[in-house]
Amino acid sequence: MLDTAAMPKRFSGVEAFREESIRDYQLLPFNLDRFDASRYLVSNDAGEYHLLSRPDLVALVEGRLDRDTDLYLDLRARHFLYDAESDVAFDLLSAKIRARHERVRQFTGLHIFVVTLRCDYSCPYCQVSRQTEDQGSFDMDEDTARASLDAVFKSPSPSIKIEFQGGEPLLNFAMIRFVVEEAERLNKTEQRDLAFVIATNLSFVDDEILDYCEQHQIVFSTSLDGPADLHNRNRPRPGKDGHQRTRDGIRKVQDRLGPDYVSALMTTTDRSLDRPREIIDEYIEAGFRSIFLRPLSPYGFAVKTRQTERYDFERFFAFYQEAMDYILELNRAGLPFMEAYSSLVLTKLLSGKPTAYVDLQSPAGMATGALVYNYDGGVYASDEGRMLAEMGDDTFRLGDVRRQSYEELLLNPTLHAALEESLTDGAPECHECAFKPYCGSDPVYHHATQGDWVGHKAFSAFCARTKSVTRYLLHKIEDVPEDREILLGWVRP
Repeated sequence: MLDTAAMPKRFSGVEAFREESIRDYQLLPFNLDRFDASRYLVSNDAGEYHLLSRPDLVALVEGRLDRDTDLYLDLRARHFLYDAESDVAFDLLSAKIRARHERVRQFTGLHIFVVTLRCDYSCPYCQVSRQTEDQGSFDMDEDTARASLDAVFKSPSPSIKIEFQGGEPLLNFAMIRFVVEEAERLNKTEQRDLAFVIATNLSFVDDEILDYCEQHQIVFSTSLDGPADLHNRNRPRPGKDGHQRTRDGIRKVQDRLGPDYVSALMTTTDRSLDRPREIIDEYIEAGFRSIFLRPLSPYGFAVKTRQTERYDFERFFAFYQEAMDYILELNRAGLPFMEAYSSLVLTKLLSGKPTAYVDLQSPAGMATGALVYNYDGGVYASDEGRMLAEMGDDTFRLGDVRRQSYEELLLNPTLHAALEESLTDGAPECHECAFKPYCGSDPVYHHATQGDWVGHKAFSAFCARTKSVTRYLLHKIEDVPEDREILLGWVRP
């Protein structure tokens, strides 16, 4: 017979687990990660965060925090714990979480019309399969445009933005005019907040186009990769004058319509990595006050030409840090200038508000944040999904807008399965990650790079980018007061 009295106790008695014997406050759910050698990052689903020393973290978890300290009151206010005085703690926490997911309820606001695949450029990192300027069979026709607009206005979103892409969309400007005027006609009844943008290299912008865009308040988005030699190597075109055409086009838009009517994106190639300061100086000289430091994407021609293999994330992040350090230096010297991706992360980090940027949403912003209507009637859950289709992978093709209803397109079972798996709250590794509130989910990226909608986050450059950028920004906010004031000004309203 076992002598149980002599056996070591493996479990504490029930009294040890009574609420009043452990602590006089209770913990609310949070995740944690080591931030640096002496601090831990803790965050919760409301997006609140705190940097805690190890002793403070242990005291928090063990219920030993002194209720009279600022730390205790701060953690209570940020919903890491609650006590008898927290009468509205759960209501406030629920409200904050609902606010962070507000865009899901609003549904699709961005609608991308690929009006042509024709283009005058031959960029080696291009994400789509472009066609030569004479290939008119790759243009959208009016029947496809009408069917696409019918789908656009089926979205319940109060705000509708139609973005024209290509190829080079100005090569089919007649279709842009048709879509704009038909959308405005429909909107007399629909009464949405309607906006238009043309993503263009500006090679073909002229006074007639500018007059039309002024009349209909259409803005431009272009590509500027840096100084002339870098831009022309990254974005070659016949005549080797791409940089000059782009800068001339930017100047035309600014002079005719104003500085707010044109913005620019850059793509980081291996040639860009050693030149962050020159690239930023180019943007400043062109009259811009922000830049989006964008890595290569693993789609389309960029894969065929092996561009995506030319550098890894660590090299990109070194480029990002040097660029950011220079941008902050410029700001401290009195020149306002912003990095756009950092602004998006800061908005999620500091405001508790969602962003329209589909890559930083959970569930993923595919279809719920943006839909793509291809020139041939194909509808895609995201622009990247359309790019994969150009490579022969139709996984994210929802159907044909000319043959299927809006409801049939949005009830596509593949879309629903991908969205379900994109919820970071239930995804492996994501659900316990301290950076989860500031990140998002990109099933298309992980499908393209790992053959899986969720992906193994330890091998995901998408994951590494968000974590590294957020760590960098947190360090500046918490440890460098002069940079904190600058970065607070980047939070979007």
